[in-house]
Amino acid sequence: MKIFIINKKTLYTLLIIISIILIVGIFMVFYNRAEETFNIDIYYKGNVDEKIVAIACNIDWGNEYIEKMLNILAEKDIKITCFVTGRWAEKYPELLKTIYKAGHQIGNHGYNHIDYDKLDYDKNRLEILKAHNVIKDILGIEPIFFSPPSGAYNENTIKAAKDLNYDIIMWSIDTIDWREDSNKEKIVSRVINNLHNSAIILIHPTQETVKALPEIISYIHDKGYEIGTISDVVK
Repeated sequence: MKIFIINKKTLYTLLIIISIILIVGIFMVFYNRAEETFNIDIYYKGNVDEKIVAIACNIDWGNEYIEKMLNILAEKDIKITCFVTGRWAEKYPELLKTIYKAGHQIGNHGYNHIDYDKLDYDKNRLEILKAHNVIKDILGIEPIFFSPPSGAYNENTIKAAKDLNYDIIMWSIDTIDWREDSNKEKIVSRVINNLHNSAIILIHPTQETVKALPEIISYIHDKGYEIGTISDVVK
């Protein structure tokens, strides 16, 4: 029988190799687990490299301007995506139905308009699911896109959205139309100075947005772009 004697140098080398293998193995386990947990699409713009843009309108207030916006969109035969909060939908179900019957896509904006990046997993999931169920009860549909209020999200938001089969929608062009100093000219300028293929343009129902919308639409069309929903730019 042969007896193999390993000197200190060889033993030290083997220990190093074994340590490296263990470290790599542990890293891969956690990497794959993280990949599995957070494998979700977060869109700041669409993934269609064509001359088309989507308009996303976040709704938690501004009822007095919504029908005016709908009339402008109807005149131009344009469909957009409206992200509504659950609390707003509960309070104004008929207005939500009006938006949906006009052919616009409905997205989830969470139940309350709060900063989701400050919430743990359970609270994130509850807020998204509660809004989901409100929309489903009113319209009989299940939204697939979630737009976090103020664009605020964390890893808990991402995991909760994934677990509820949502993709997260952000924006690449922010009109900042909610701010008091945002007049028609500034809103239009923010769009025309940043227009690009597959852009997601964020708006809200405000008086100045109503004024700006016809000019924004005309400019986008004049530049050869189509205007559609989030589903038109996210494939």
